[in-house]
Amino acid sequence: MPMPIAVQPTEIPNVLQFEAGIIRDARGYFTELYSRPQLELHGFRENFVQDNLSLSKRGTLRGLHYQLEPHGMGKLVRVLQGRVFDVAVDIRKSSPTYGRWVGRELDAERGVALWVPVGFAHGFVALEDDTLVMYKCTTHHEPAAERIVRWNDPRIGVRWPIQPTLIADKDAAAPTLDGAEHNFE
Repeated sequence: MPMPIAVQPTEIPNVLQFEAGIIRDARGYFTELYSRPQLELHGFRENFVQDNLSLSKRGTLRGLHYQLEPHGMGKLVRVLQGRVFDVAVDIRKSSPTYGRWVGRELDAERGVALWVPVGFAHGFVALEDDTLVMYKCTTHHEPAAERIVRWNDPRIGVRWPIQPTLIADKDAAAPTLDGAEHNFE
């Protein structure tokens, strides 16, 4: 019998929160990480072509990353171990929510995932050591199309729950939204 998946809208249309059913007993728990038929029941029909996995120490900040069109990448983000504060920033120039962000705490126990569609920059900060984050991606990584918006851009104003302590040089040196190249309408 398939496990139900609840889909909840967020403050920004198109960014969705998925919550998988979890069966718990004395042994632990069981859940389906991804079920195409269950998601299609909610009208979600994205095709995933690549799964990525990252391991992060507490305080690690990754983001805010995206790929230019025609290589725009949607991501279904789930934590397999540990906890993160996960963020999606609308960078679609003609969007009424341009520059706004959605943040959710994701962890391994609750079965919550965040859908970050094409046209959004994505990032997270790890809230625990040894945090494993899995991304189901709608396109392959294209290094020439990869871009970054600064994680602490005051125009965006993400309220990170902890101060990041480990940031890649490329993320620390990223331009603000106003100075970043993005071609999403």
